[in-house]
Amino acid sequence: MIRAIAVVSLVSLLLLVLYLPSAHPPERFLAQLRAEHAQAVAYWGEEPALRMLNRAMRMQDATADATPIPAAHDAPSPVDVGGAVSREMSAVNQRLFNNPYFRAIDALLLLASYRLATLLEWLPWLAAFVLAALADGGCTRLVKAREFRQHDPEMFALYASAGIVIVCATVVGLVLPVTLPPLWLPGVPLVVGMLAGQALACFHRRG
Repeated sequence: MIRAIAVVSLVSLLLLVLYLPSAHPPERFLAQLRAEHAQAVAYWGEEPALRMLNRAMRMQDATADATPIPAAHDAPSPVDVGGAVSREMSAVNQRLFNNPYFRAIDALLLLASYRLATLLEWLPWLAAFVLAALADGGCTRLVKAREFRQHDPEMFALYASAGIVIVCATVVGLVLPVTLPPLWLPGVPLVVGMLAGQALACFHRRG
């Protein structure tokens, strides 16, 4: 059950990420980024918002070489070739390097990087809660094992599946060009941590 949910969620995520750039122009993702940055300035303050924006730009620069999106400076030069070949190469370069789909993917990745930077901004503050939830689940599992109490594999599968769905939904939320509530991303680690702790408490342990 858990594997099936994980596979279906990942396939749906991949299809959605590939579909969004074809349904929205790059200007839509950039406008959403500007709106969310203004929202972050109003909600969190100018300094944290600028820090998140700088982190997003660094992430975008670090992943530029790893993405399959072509850059304009990689285009072959049509100089020193015949007139017909030069015109054909210029037309190919124009279609390839000014492709709206590739530029939309680039804008989508920038928007996702900004939202991920927002999550990373508050992750150190939330790590203590997540670790506490995992520790509580581990202690509960140890107590159940020592008391010879029956574990609940159905509840383990339910908690684990819910965590997988929430993580995949979060990744989808990172790329959707819609306005998200400011507390939505910081709340995701809290929910996932609680689900992971409960799943750990229901996991079977011998001895």
